[in-house]
Amino acid sequence: MTANNARKVLIIGGVAGGMSAATRLRRLDENAEITILERGEHVSFANCGLPYYAGGVIEERDALLLQTPKSLKSRFNLDVLVQHDAVKIDRERKEVTANTPEGEKTFEYDQLILAPGAKPFVPPMPGAERGLTLRNVADVDAIMAQVQTKPKTAALLGAGFIGLELAENLHKRGIEVTLVEAAPQILAPLDDEMAAMVENHLIDQGIKVVTNDQATEITEDAVVLKSGKQVPAEMVIIAVGVRPDTNIAKDAGLETDQRGGIVVDESQRTSDPDIFAVGDAVVKRDRIDGAPVHIPLANSANRDGRAVADIIVGLAPSNGDGQVRKTAGVLGTAVVGVLGLTVAATGWNERKAKANGREVATIHTHPFNHATYYPGAEKLALKLVYDPKTLEILGAQAVGGAGADKRIDVIATAIAGGLLATDLAGIDLAYAPQFGSAKDPITMLGFVADNLASGVTSSVDIHDLAQKQADGHLVLDVRTVGEFERGNIPQAVNVPLDDLRDRIDEVRELANGKEIVVHCAVGVRGHTAVQILKAHDLAATNLDGGYTSWSAWQRKQERDAQQA
Repeated sequence: MTANNARKVLIIGGVAGGMSAATRLRRLDENAEITILERGEHVSFANCGLPYYAGGVIEERDALLLQTPKSLKSRFNLDVLVQHDAVKIDRERKEVTANTPEGEKTFEYDQLILAPGAKPFVPPMPGAERGLTLRNVADVDAIMAQVQTKPKTAALLGAGFIGLELAENLHKRGIEVTLVEAAPQILAPLDDEMAAMVENHLIDQGIKVVTNDQATEITEDAVVLKSGKQVPAEMVIIAVGVRPDTNIAKDAGLETDQRGGIVVDESQRTSDPDIFAVGDAVVKRDRIDGAPVHIPLANSANRDGRAVADIIVGLAPSNGDGQVRKTAGVLGTAVVGVLGLTVAATGWNERKAKANGREVATIHTHPFNHATYYPGAEKLALKLVYDPKTLEILGAQAVGGAGADKRIDVIATAIAGGLLATDLAGIDLAYAPQFGSAKDPITMLGFVADNLASGVTSSVDIHDLAQKQADGHLVLDVRTVGEFERGNIPQAVNVPLDDLRDRIDEVRELANGKEIVVHCAVGVRGHTAVQILKAHDLAATNLDGGYTSWSAWQRKQERDAQQA
């Protein structure tokens, strides 16, 4: 502490984590000396709004600037020093050296909070200097400068959340956009069949998508891919991911992981007890299993910044148990809007769950977001990932119209509260016809989980259908004749649900003693058909997600084959 007993807290980096810590700390301690060192010109800006300024949705640049050093001094008595680049931490002397417009300066601290954030990763390749990135206001200014030249084509390298948001916004400006993704699919948080729906939508809206290929060179007017293809690109934006910006922490001898993230404990303390770290530079804890993860999201940065302020002032835990206050783990809950489509996810996808050695069950449903008799109902595609033995919810994904984010938020809350998959059926959710259904999509996920857990029904994943057919199993399509004629699974036999009881003997002969794989459009009629077949001593299982899931995924498979 300083001579007047006022704690001296120094924060490196502003925006989400740093400013949340600073403002919370001021509310808890009026006498603390709080100084923020910010490398850039802006200490508090809406970085999540940057793509929408690039697209003209947010018209005024100043709308992105949330607070200024002057406003923060006036309201919170914070000393915010912009264009102050912290370059060295002397842990023994408890000092930080920074390069400033007036030259090198040192700043003392009792507690130090590191919030340096992350920086865009730019793969080494010829011409990479022509590629733009998007992380701060200066970056979006550079993008806007190119937009003003009215380019006809743009290549976006990376099809994560930032890549898709920029693709949408540049597309709205009339630019021909191509997304290039090195992975086999876009949007890594989703499983492939869910990502396929988003990719199909992008293509239908006029955005070109190239997956399983990557840039090797940027020329004056194109991007050269590993496959040898060239993508026309008067404008190139690199959005392949970020890396923790933690050189100052490494140089100070603080513990970091192999990706450069600052290692912290459950109270956000680094390997030095007087130094805390928050935000995108920090290794976080997965809420599912406690494993270290890198998830750069604003909500966790804000939350952890607030928690550090509480810890510094010694605020007792709200539950009064006397334990040291700890920060919560992260689920990586996220949402993105893409040309009218809402895409959201929380927790683990099926791919990650299996990679972690978990036994996995999944449920795919395609409900409407609210009562269909009320105008404007839109379809959703939901996927629930859970452990079939313990019924622990591991994660969920949603693709569709309005209400997709609401359902993912409910499931994220359920995971945080320790609810099981079957418990989803018992949650009291608000209902009115313009907002939901009497059987909400969340409720229906719980019903399906209960049916599977109790053995009332069973399901087959769309990825396993081809093998089932190869093994001679009958695929029974119980949709109407008209639906079947508009598109069907090869070799499937169409027996509409309403005719099934009268044609049981025919189905029995076709099945030839093997289990029948039943499907409808989304799974509801399929479930009814399975129960009818079982009542007639025929083994049957329902295709999870029905023809809707299968056809979206199949379209992606065919496109990949053509690209190859």
